[in-house]
Amino acid sequence: MCNHSSITQFLLLAFADTRELQLLHFWLFLGIYLAALLGNGLIITAIACDHRLHTPMYFFLLSLSVLDLGSISTTVPKSMANSLWDTRDISYSGCAAQVFFVFFLFGAEFSLLTIMAYDRYVAICKPLHYRTLLGSRACVHMAAAAWGSGFLYAVLHTANTFSIPLCQGNALDQFFCEIPQILRLSCSHSYLSEVGILVFSGCLGFGCFVFIVLSYVQIFRAVLRIPSEQGWHKAFSTCLPHLVVVSLFISTSIFAYLKPPSISSPSLDLVLAVLYSVVPPALNPLIYSMRNRRLKEAVKKLIPWFHLRQH
Repeated sequence: MCNHSSITQFLLLAFADTRELQLLHFWLFLGIYLAALLGNGLIITAIACDHRLHTPMYFFLLSLSVLDLGSISTTVPKSMANSLWDTRDISYSGCAAQVFFVFFLFGAEFSLLTIMAYDRYVAICKPLHYRTLLGSRACVHMAAAAWGSGFLYAVLHTANTFSIPLCQGNALDQFFCEIPQILRLSCSHSYLSEVGILVFSGCLGFGCFVFIVLSYVQIFRAVLRIPSEQGWHKAFSTCLPHLVVVSLFISTSIFAYLKPPSISSPSLDLVLAVLYSVVPPALNPLIYSMRNRRLKEAVKKLIPWFHLRQH
């Protein structure tokens, strides 16, 4: 028998047993990580440097890119390092830090995606009230509320999870410290309090998802009243990819944390974790910028290659 005070480290999931597959995992995650760093970094720099992009929509997009950079940097580098050096260990404090930052950053992102859906709803459905409802002060308060809610969730979940006695070893079937995997090591019913908090958080997340879907339904209804077929195409090609990525992020993360143990398996847990923790931060820069002319122009100004091509 052991408890949390006697555990000094946890063992993370090894992606493969052979050295070749370990290195393949390292290079695959490295490529995804560098793509996420480049895409989100370009968005942050472009919005910060171009005064034309100092509007609520781009302010929220900048915040989203910062959260995506933080979230993928919390989980992927440690997994890459373990594959490269053929190890599995993560310290107890390192595991607690991962749990804290995962909930902090993903919790803030849940809230921010909800705010961004509201921003698009007001811009398209209530354009005359846009400056009143989404002034600079209101945007700062909304962003602060998103980050603050993420911080409170992180403190609550981290403190509660790491106060639970653990006696089922220290091996986690995941490539980062995920709360459901830690709860499986519990040796008492005290883990039920954290399960209850996870269910409550899942309900809040589902509420955010419903609000986002309803916002986009209202947007689509407003767009369909536009007589221009070009306007339909532009609105749908912009909004549908956003909705797909948001749906992927929220549905997989809620299912990963709230699915019953009877349908759990290491391969399913791994796929779900990759879908909600790795894919969205890498895809968001592409999804949110590929149809945005202003943002693409601002990004081109940052890359000398585009200037040479233009001349």
